[in-house]
Amino acid sequence: MWRIWQLFDPRRVLIALSTFLFVLALLIHFILLSTDRFNWLNGPHAAAASTHESAMPAAK
Repeated sequence: MWRIWQLFDPRRVLIALSTFLFVLALLIHFILLSTDRFNWLNGPHAAAASTHESAMPAAK
């Protein structure tokens, strides 16, 4: 195991790993926010309410 750390700088490895995990967490959260079931900001009925409003006839 110590030979691996002789090949790679531990600071660079930890910075690269933390950057990768942060980007992965952001990606997962944005994917979940784009779904109707797991959107915790607008709720599960936000897409249904917006389609219902657009289906209303125009007022005269």
